[in-house]
Amino acid sequence: MSRNSLSILDNRTGQEYEVEITDGSIRALELRQIKTSPDDFGLITYDPGFSNTASCRSKITFIDGGKGILRYRGYPIEQLAENTSFLEVAHLIFEGELPDPGQLKVWETAIGELCLPPEGIKRIISGFHHDSLPMAMLMSCVAALSGFYPEGLNLTDAAVRRRQLLRLIGQVPALAAYVYRFKKDLPFVTPRRDLPYTRNFLRMVFHASEADYQPNPVLEKALDVLFLLHADHEQNCSANAMRSVGSSRPDPYLAASAAVGALAGPLHGGANEAVLRMLDGIGSKDRVAAHIRRVKGGEVRLMGFGHRVYKNYDPRAKIIKRLADEVFQVTGTNPLLDIALELEKIALEDDYFVSRKLYPNVDFYSGLIYQAMGFPSWMFPILFAVARMSGWVSQWEELVGDKEQRIARPRQVYDGPARRDLES
Repeated sequence: MSRNSLSILDNRTGQEYEVEITDGSIRALELRQIKTSPDDFGLITYDPGFSNTASCRSKITFIDGGKGILRYRGYPIEQLAENTSFLEVAHLIFEGELPDPGQLKVWETAIGELCLPPEGIKRIISGFHHDSLPMAMLMSCVAALSGFYPEGLNLTDAAVRRRQLLRLIGQVPALAAYVYRFKKDLPFVTPRRDLPYTRNFLRMVFHASEADYQPNPVLEKALDVLFLLHADHEQNCSANAMRSVGSSRPDPYLAASAAVGALAGPLHGGANEAVLRMLDGIGSKDRVAAHIRRVKGGEVRLMGFGHRVYKNYDPRAKIIKRLADEVFQVTGTNPLLDIALELEKIALEDDYFVSRKLYPNVDFYSGLIYQAMGFPSWMFPILFAVARMSGWVSQWEELVGDKEQRIARPRQVYDGPARRDLES
């Protein structure tokens, strides 16, 4: 009769151990009982990058990379992108359910009432040099909110916690827009509580001398869908940073600033900018085949293809490709799009890439869309942060309510020198 357990034979000692399997996992601490002697610390696992280690239980996002599945709270991303707005999905991720019309109105109002950052944030941004790194500026602003809202440290009061988390969702568009306006040497635009979330953000970024700025509805909808697609993505680097820092119980602003810092890296939030640099470097459609040969020869990387989680077509990439068609009908075609389409066509037909499961990911087309909308490439990670804030705060709230969680403290395999004594 089969048992839901794992038998481990330690060949060093001949001792056999039985470890319970729950939800396809074993408790890492169970391995500590496997020792060669009483003073042996016991076995630990060595897993650089946490490729096969679960640090938490979560009800927020489900990914099956082999099948190309992404779901928020059980809902397929394809259905959500087709039928809901970003703020509806933010409610789903944070509250656990999609809102009905009345709940959505309350949700939108609550976030709108918290959308105005403290006036001192403008002074902080104005203290930077104009060539400062945009994500460093955003990270500093998010961390500074901790000083403006000291009540955020009261983690035991659910109502206080919720207000801080909604404030982060509400204010990050203004912080992002302030960074853009400062870098462009433009006056700051104050957020409006009465406008829809994405429209308000576009107004704060692009408002010029118009009496009443109105974004193109196709572009507004496209950006809203892009925010939705980026709202959460399981235990990625920035979500892990949010949880890891949050495990020591600072306020959520400081944990969120750490998540922004993690997202700033080119291997995370800067990936779509790298795609544009690659397409610029290729230069024209007739040079795509030569670039493919260089990729296969190991000379360069194929940016925007493959994913650490997805070993099938990234479901978000299919949605974004359709969005690109709609956006370019409004903005006009981008010569880089022709290069991208040819690159995708060749790669998807070449066994070298197919056998390695190198399919287009979410970053392959998103940068082209952002660029067509008028965003400079240095804004791409900031746009990512605006979307992902809803996921980060939901991950943080889940962490705070998880009684199994402890302060993050990974083990290491020490391979430095043994004891050495100073010479007398």
